[in-house]
Amino acid sequence: MSTTGATADPLAALGALPTVAESVESMRKAVDRVYGHRVMRRRSNEITAEAALRGARGSAALSGADWALEEVRRRTDFSGDAEARTMGAALRLSAEAGQLLSIWRQSPLRVLARLHLVAAASDGDEVGRPRQQGEPVDEPLVELPLPSAAEVSGRLEGLSELIIAGGSAPALVTAAVVHGELLALRPFASHNGLVARTAERIVLIGSGLDPKSVCPAEVGHADLGRAAYLAALDGYVSGTPEGMAAWIAHCGRAVELGARESTAVCEALQRGAA
Repeated sequence: MSTTGATADPLAALGALPTVAESVESMRKAVDRVYGHRVMRRRSNEITAEAALRGARGSAALSGADWALEEVRRRTDFSGDAEARTMGAALRLSAEAGQLLSIWRQSPLRVLARLHLVAAASDGDEVGRPRQQGEPVDEPLVELPLPSAAEVSGRLEGLSELIIAGGSAPALVTAAVVHGELLALRPFASHNGLVARTAERIVLIGSGLDPKSVCPAEVGHADLGRAAYLAALDGYVSGTPEGMAAWIAHCGRAVELGARESTAVCEALQRGAA
């Protein structure tokens, strides 16, 4: 994993970059706006449920299953073709995210293994563990060079140590680095994008930035488009301060758009109650 220099808290160094600080401030305003909405005081559970559904739809869209929201809402069987299975995996992960917060703080690698198990929903030998050398990876939408199994193992350990140690970096920075690192590594045989975006959500919830999980970054990532997503990821993989700042800013914009989506849901509920 790349950082901007040797420091006891390398993620804090990223958070100090001016463009990142601006992204953090803009994102916080959007998050505060939805949490301050009057509907959130009375119907926050409904907003959380709707955010989970919309977040799953957005994450699945980035993994090739770009369905209309009403189609996701209507369906009950997700065991059909590849797109249906992708959507089902995204929905299962969205439901699982909030259940793993306490484990995440102590053992992030256990949580990642659990997320892959939930996404894959099979008992294959490759499920729920990092891939071994020579095993293929089914992640066609991310075409970056694939790190070796040994590199994956070392970088996952480093990521885990950073998460367990905590630090002073803004939640957005930590969430973006977790997300970017998992996409770059593709540590599992499948469903890496879905797992990476779910891990980002877990960080945002667990940090206290979005404790009710009503600011689904997955919505924003989908709205910004796959091309912009992959271009920003290239910046992360470059390891340069500018590239990593661009990736973090992209993730911040995604959270903003997710917050705006839930604000719009609040407004719609308020109009319906008027």
